[in-house]
Amino acid sequence: MSGAKPSQDDRGKTPPHSMKNAAFAQRARFALAGLAAAWRNESSFRIQTVCSVLLLIALLTLRPPLLWCALCLLMAALVMAAELLNTAIEHFMDHLHPGLHPAVKTAKDCAAAAVLVLSVCALAVGVMTALVSFGLLH
Repeated sequence: MSGAKPSQDDRGKTPPHSMKNAAFAQRARFALAGLAAAWRNESSFRIQTVCSVLLLIALLTLRPPLLWCALCLLMAALVMAAELLNTAIEHFMDHLHPGLHPAVKTAKDCAAAAVLVLSVCALAVGVMTALVSFGLLH
């Protein structure tokens, strides 16, 4: 087979929102649209974004060692990425099965639990970073 063709609908046309074989700029626009949708619709995402901005301010103020800064930024990014995945899973499951179903509940609960686990770990890294910055942890 020579190259993969974009997916097509039954009329032979590529769907307008198809990511398959789209240019990087178009895929980036899709990603930015996802961020904007999460910002508009998810209070948790807005709270996490504000916390990330506060984290940046704290890191610039406390000036911990570079490794601790990297760990904090990585944890913040992981929490936000998990929240985006959680949102995607929730919307997809609600679309597939609008009613309450035990399997849907389990999928949504597990996605939310992933965000919680990462959030607790991010908080722990943040506390350790503060302790290092104040010379209470080496």
